[in-house]
Amino acid sequence: MGEIWGVMAAVLSSGIGGTAVVATRYVMGVIDPLTLGALRFGIGFVLLLPIALLQRATWPGRRDWPGVASLGLLFFALFPILFNASLIYTTAARGALALSTLPLLTLLVGALLGVEQLTFRKTLGVLIAMSGVAMALLSGLATVPAGAWRGDLLMIGAALCMALYNVWSRPFIRRSGPIPFATAGMGVGALCLIVVAVLRDGLAPLAAFDLPQWSAVAYLGVFGGAVTFFLWAFALGRASPTRVAISVTVNPITASLFGAALLGEAIRWNLVVGLVTVFAGIWLAVTAKRPAKVYSAGTDSTSG
Repeated sequence: MGEIWGVMAAVLSSGIGGTAVVATRYVMGVIDPLTLGALRFGIGFVLLLPIALLQRATWPGRRDWPGVASLGLLFFALFPILFNASLIYTTAARGALALSTLPLLTLLVGALLGVEQLTFRKTLGVLIAMSGVAMALLSGLATVPAGAWRGDLLMIGAALCMALYNVWSRPFIRRSGPIPFATAGMGVGALCLIVVAVLRDGLAPLAAFDLPQWSAVAYLGVFGGAVTFFLWAFALGRASPTRVAISVTVNPITASLFGAALLGEAIRWNLVVGLVTVFAGIWLAVTAKRPAKVYSAGTDSTSG
């Protein structure tokens, strides 16, 4: 039952993440990717820190800090730079489809590192969910801007960063809990981005921001930063990396729905069919039976 709660948290995280794509696209024309990442995770860290302190949670131990800091730089510094920069070159539809390679990358990385077993049912579920994304975005892939391949590659690079984070973070989350782990990693990543943004004078464009742009940044910090990545860490502490990663296929679906509500884009048949296919793939992967293997207490490996 704990793993089901983890998958549900991951689906909610990915759903909110889809709305953050629209907010990111809205402000990318007036601010650089690095500074936007600094704002997003700086706000997220400020919101998560008091919660972690009030809970009197267990912070990562001294031996865990090098790993936590490294994962923080990977996920909360390098990932947002690649993610934000990709949306300069490619469309939201193509970017979302490129990010949806995450479940497959997580499955392969987990298998290569011996963290997770590569089962037929789980692999089939991943492929079905990804086909649902392709179907949902079918109409949005018709027009390709010049140089879109650059954005596609940057987004796949971001997905690889996230896949490595998924696989490597679980033992740290188990020892310290999702809120301290997410807060510590986000703090390291945000600090790095803020220092670089200040040195590059990246905060200067903020003086010209209007209310809608500040609202988009605030949304990214509160929901796209604190809420989304707390839920993701919570999910990784309770479900296998691939079962968490497959939820990212919900991301482009909610991005399309959010875009339809705010931008007046039509919801076509392919979006509805794609949504059904995505959830079918998630169900297939999540309900895969675990192999009859007994792990010793304290083992961080996952299977199924």
